[in-house]
Amino acid sequence: MDRLDSFPMCLKPKLNVFFLGIDSQLDDLDADHSHYKPEAIDTLCQLTKFNKRELQLMYRGFKQECPNGMVKEETFKGIYAQYFPKGAETTQYAHYVFNSFDHDNTGAITFTDFVIGLSVLARGSLQEKLRWAFSLYDINGDGYITKDELSKIVQSIYELMGKAVEPMIEDHTTRDHVDRVFQVR
Repeated sequence: MDRLDSFPMCLKPKLNVFFLGIDSQLDDLDADHSHYKPEAIDTLCQLTKFNKRELQLMYRGFKQECPNGMVKEETFKGIYAQYFPKGAETTQYAHYVFNSFDHDNTGAITFTDFVIGLSVLARGSLQEKLRWAFSLYDINGDGYITKDELSKIVQSIYELMGKAVEPMIEDHTTRDHVDRVFQVR
């Protein structure tokens, strides 16, 4: 099995190109200070479960899509939508995923934000993945998942499936699922 098989399809075409060599430290950004300069590659290796080569390849693809080193929410939503069937409504769920990666609420995901999040999703422990999922569902970040927050996430997941889902999802389905989760036994 190719060790790149675990990466998202959107990165694979770009992963075939080497960044600038293992010792480059990701410093080929333009001199323009409006660009984001990612952490040094050794630091990224410590912060994630990726090796230097994997990070270099991902950075090359990320930089091609986002030359200034950051991806804004609307761009992220467009990229995210490419991986779902036509007719699927991805906007709301992509918004929640974007926010789970944008820890400092700047409205942009840096390469560092991206690889830290991807590392958790692709190679994180069960505990790390649960923490990420909790942060996704805890929309307002107050440390609690309310019935309203769960309803919004569940509805956005149903919207991802598109209109051609069998069996058809009825209007009350989201409410019924959320009510079952919040039942006191």
